[in-house]
Amino acid sequence: MRKSDTEADAPGDGAVARSSTVQSVERAIDLLEAMADAGGMAGLSHLAATSGLPLPTIHRLVRTLAGRGYVRQESSREYALGPRLVRLGDTAGRLVGVWARPQLAALVDTLGESANLALMEGSQVVYVAQAPGRHSMRMFTEVGRRVSPHCTAVGKALLARMSPDRVAEILRHTDMVSHTENTITDRAAYERELDQVRDAGFALDEGEQEIGVRCVAVALDGPLPAAVSISGPTTRMTDALIQAAVPQLQAAADALVAELARQDTSASA
Repeated sequence: MRKSDTEADAPGDGAVARSSTVQSVERAIDLLEAMADAGGMAGLSHLAATSGLPLPTIHRLVRTLAGRGYVRQESSREYALGPRLVRLGDTAGRLVGVWARPQLAALVDTLGESANLALMEGSQVVYVAQAPGRHSMRMFTEVGRRVSPHCTAVGKALLARMSPDRVAEILRHTDMVSHTENTITDRAAYERELDQVRDAGFALDEGEQEIGVRCVAVALDGPLPAAVSISGPTTRMTDALIQAAVPQLQAAADALVAELARQDTSASA
């Protein structure tokens, strides 16, 4: 086998920081993520443009992934994410939920309202964990539920941290349908909303997915495309509670990022 497909780049090739990694694994993951970013399906030209890899390398990697069921080829000759990823994703999502639950429970103890963790998967947001609020009337979001990013606080928080090109790619795959009279359905207006989220450091859902429900979210500042939020009835989710919640959400997000960093350090030691 060729060194470029089995070993990390040698020091001096610009990859000193990745000396403990296997380049072919990194490249395969890059291709899978590129497909996910493109909505789950992409042609070879798109994969070459986004990954910077030569076509022969891409061919070799996608053939290997297809042979294991992680990629499939469509009749259009494009490549799509394969069915074997579903099992991995479901299991990983459950484990992420278990890992995040103590932080979500702490938010509920402090703020009283239901706390959520959501991840960006392709062009959709998926809820992977929730700690229910203390009140008898509380918000419930089913773990595993997928929603569009345009009508949720977690979606806004996540997109506000992304590059303009990535945001444009996601919005191209998003039907900005109206769920309530408050839903933002105009792309230019939504991009202005993202500017406000970047300035404020948090995102709001003002009854945009469901009338009478308000939500505030903060994105994690790290490699995991995730956001934490609390949600509740508008009557309880007052401006005062929002102001109190933002620093608590930020602290929870920072704690999750720090824990991920410790895990990465332990894994590479």
